[in-house]
Amino acid sequence: MQIKEYDPGDFYDEFFLACGEPRPEATALFAKLCELSVGELQQRQEIAQQALFKLGATFNVYSDNQGTERILPFDIIPRIVSASDWAWLEAGLKQRIKALNLFLADIYGDQKILKDGIIPEDVIFSSKGYLKACMGLKPPKDIWCHITGTDLVRDRDGQWYVLEDNLRCPSGVSYVLENRRVMKSTFPQVFSQMAIRPVDNYPGNLLDTLLNLAPEGLPKPTVAVLTPGIYNSAYFEHSFLAQQMGVELVEGSDLVVVDGYVQMKTTKGLQRVDVLYRRIDDDFLDPQAFRPDSLLGIPGIMEAYRRGRVALANAPGTGVADDKVIYAYVPQMVRYYLDEEVMIPNVPTYLCWQPKDQAHVLANLDKLVVKAANESGGYGMLIGPHATPEERDAFAQLIAANPRNYIAQPTLNLSRVPSLMGDRFEGCHVDLRPYILYGEEICVSPGGFTRVALRKGSLVVNSSQGGGGKDTWVIAQPSTES
Repeated sequence: MQIKEYDPGDFYDEFFLACGEPRPEATALFAKLCELSVGELQQRQEIAQQALFKLGATFNVYSDNQGTERILPFDIIPRIVSASDWAWLEAGLKQRIKALNLFLADIYGDQKILKDGIIPEDVIFSSKGYLKACMGLKPPKDIWCHITGTDLVRDRDGQWYVLEDNLRCPSGVSYVLENRRVMKSTFPQVFSQMAIRPVDNYPGNLLDTLLNLAPEGLPKPTVAVLTPGIYNSAYFEHSFLAQQMGVELVEGSDLVVVDGYVQMKTTKGLQRVDVLYRRIDDDFLDPQAFRPDSLLGIPGIMEAYRRGRVALANAPGTGVADDKVIYAYVPQMVRYYLDEEVMIPNVPTYLCWQPKDQAHVLANLDKLVVKAANESGGYGMLIGPHATPEERDAFAQLIAANPRNYIAQPTLNLSRVPSLMGDRFEGCHVDLRPYILYGEEICVSPGGFTRVALRKGSLVVNSSQGGGGKDTWVIAQPSTES
């Protein structure tokens, strides 16, 4: 089957306007793909997958008893985003991050948004991500969310939506960088012909973002990446980013608080650490402030943080904004803090703690997607149209027992991109996770991680649930000069 025979079907296709008719931004790639046989494309796909294997681009699946480490499946047909689409998305993401940052500062400060009744107090105080120990915190330069991964989807009519926010420890950016490296060697001529915006400056931008947080007056601040260790699902990414930034990768056991400062154990004695890019959840960060049974954190680090003697990215407490119930209130946050209407809308959301919404959800479980408020990775989710009656009944009981923990949304017809499956091109559903850095200014890395549902007809793109990845090509704005 040739790419020109691919049928986009009754979905928004990111590559094609109609069968055999590529979108303007995909014309050059389409022409190249038409020159290649399916066998040649399969060979390039296999070479690309082997290259990722050699690079060590793996992830761990906690529920897999057959062995935890896997290579992320990769598809060589990229997702292409036009310059105009990207300009709008970039502006909308910056708006959202500004509002979320102001929200975090507010709820751990004066709590004006609660006093003014914009968000019910119970919604905040019942969130697992809300940490009383963070009340009164003043992060460096009033920035809470330094690294964010915001999940976007496009519906059948082409409208973009924000699916969820990830402000605690968003993962996946290492695949963006490694996928691009592999694609440049897979389609070198296409890269020379198309104006594809680069992504390889992300590690440098990340380091600048972290250095921006360092305590004042230090000539050479020390930055380190804090990992839970080799058994974490994203350990490859932790080590990759540390290596790319040229900083140390440390575990909690490598650090100690001495004389009020965070110190790293080295062969030459203790060395002060000024900025930590933490990739462990709040609960495990400091056994003196949060979970006393944590063996991953550093006793006393929160006190050092409060005193401004170490900077943490992201700031502790940001997980409250990952709560899928609180997500529903982001448009109100934008209106409240910025006096603007939200640019990129949320997916319409039913809050199961509200009796009217709950009744609607329970009566329409066969049509809705139900999500647990604090789960990720595709876990704790029911896709109603694809679920069995027994699965829907089980979720109805969960909702009735703990309505605060669940939201529901309509089942979107996610956009698709052609994907090479065997000797055929199949339309596979995708989402997009751009990465936003908040340092001296807000910087959105061009594109992001396109996750693809590689099981035919599946809407679940998570790697832990059988999904894979694609490179994301953002086309640079064409020059207006002759």
